[in-house]
Amino acid sequence: MLDNFTWSGVLADPVVQAGTLAVVGAIVTRIALRPFPSWKLAGQVFFFAALTVLLLYHDIVPYEVGPAPASTFERVFIALAKVVWWINAAWALIAFVRVFLIFERQPREGRLVQDLVIGLIYLGAILSVVAYVFSFPVGTLIATSGVFAIILGLALQSTLSDVFSGIALNLGRPYTIGDWIVLNDGVEGRVVETNWRSTHLLNGSNDLVVLPNSFLAKVGLTNLSSPDRSHGASLTVRVVPTIGPSAIIEVMRTVLLSSGSILTEPKPGVQIKSLASDAVELELSFRVRDIGQAGPAKNEIFDLIYRHIKAAGLTLARPIDAAGPPPDQLQSEEVMKPHRPTPLKLLDAISLFSSLTEDEKETLAASMTRRTYKKDSILIEQGDTVASLMIVRSGALVATRREGHQEVELGRLAPGDYFGESGLLIGVGEAASLRALTFVVVYEIAQASLTPLLHDRPGIAEELAATLSRRIETGQHSFATEGATLNGGSMTSLVTRIRHLFKVPQ
Repeated sequence: MLDNFTWSGVLADPVVQAGTLAVVGAIVTRIALRPFPSWKLAGQVFFFAALTVLLLYHDIVPYEVGPAPASTFERVFIALAKVVWWINAAWALIAFVRVFLIFERQPREGRLVQDLVIGLIYLGAILSVVAYVFSFPVGTLIATSGVFAIILGLALQSTLSDVFSGIALNLGRPYTIGDWIVLNDGVEGRVVETNWRSTHLLNGSNDLVVLPNSFLAKVGLTNLSSPDRSHGASLTVRVVPTIGPSAIIEVMRTVLLSSGSILTEPKPGVQIKSLASDAVELELSFRVRDIGQAGPAKNEIFDLIYRHIKAAGLTLARPIDAAGPPPDQLQSEEVMKPHRPTPLKLLDAISLFSSLTEDEKETLAASMTRRTYKKDSILIEQGDTVASLMIVRSGALVATRREGHQEVELGRLAPGDYFGESGLLIGVGEAASLRALTFVVVYEIAQASLTPLLHDRPGIAEELAATLSRRIETGQHSFATEGATLNGGSMTSLVTRIRHLFKVPQ
């Protein structure tokens, strides 16, 4: 085959052809196409097929043991050609494995299985080279290596236990990267990595917990992120039964309706857990999108419980084992306190008017108007300019915005929340519609009620502007038209617009 070699026929020489093809293939697939897994696979398959055709054309069958050539050069060339062919076969299979796992969009979850498959591919390529290149009996090699495998297995018993446990966990997939799991011994955290030896969790304190795979395979665990990311949560509240339990349940349902942090489907529920002369104990159950939102959602609901309880005229009951004066004595002490009208209580609770004096609050409270709205009533339409501020006394509302053909929920309002301050103070329209989710009571403050206070004390304009500016910066202001809230919402611009709207002397 190589007897006709001449320098004039160098391009037709199989050594040059095979060597050139191997070098070009390695450069293109291992360097040029390295950042592009799909193209890299296509390139490796192409060069592998081309190398196969070339070798077969020159009567070199890489997967068979051929007769030994007489020339030493021929023997070396054929051996190198077969080794290169098996290496390219292994590379093509490995590229296919990597691309397949990337197409599954789970490259990190399949890391251990991917490494195992790649290791088997390399092992198969090595044994094939030993068998078809060096003509060594693979069966004898495997039998001989069995003794060493036993000795090595005993020495690495713990490590191998972790490895095989990791394989079992990856095949069973009780958790994946990003899942939040809780072990029976109380350890919990989010899975951030799985490898041959261990699984890494990031706990709530942002500490890395490393658990051997053999330990995880034995201990029971609960996957809080499966079958989907939503997570159920519940909390308990005790209320003094000054009204019927059914009415208290409605108050708690309104609490859940007011929350913007929980899922509406499946519907949250309220259940009475116990009833006594001094307390009704209720359990509120709900779901959040992810376990990480459970804590903030509970904080929000506890705040809403307090606000709705106060709005309904109810009182939170003491814990069962609490020490102190009996409930009857506490209620009598509450009755003896001087009564503060509802409008004043509402003004006390909002930050917008926190700078007003007591006399100014009483003047403003005297002019406030009480309004009621039935369930599903529209309080404000998107685009309306409301020349008054409304403070929610009781009930729950939802703010929605039309964006094309869709209606997007922006937030929910509960007792103590207010809206319309942008229209009241700077005369801009609302970018959201407000709809009552329950029967709603609001107290309205008109521009005409605020004008005398601003004329008597012009400094109120700066105080209101400062509060409104903070709300704009933190995104807490009511849903004013986007871009209309004052060219960036600077303090100077806000004060100027407030004074202009209320005709306050500069």
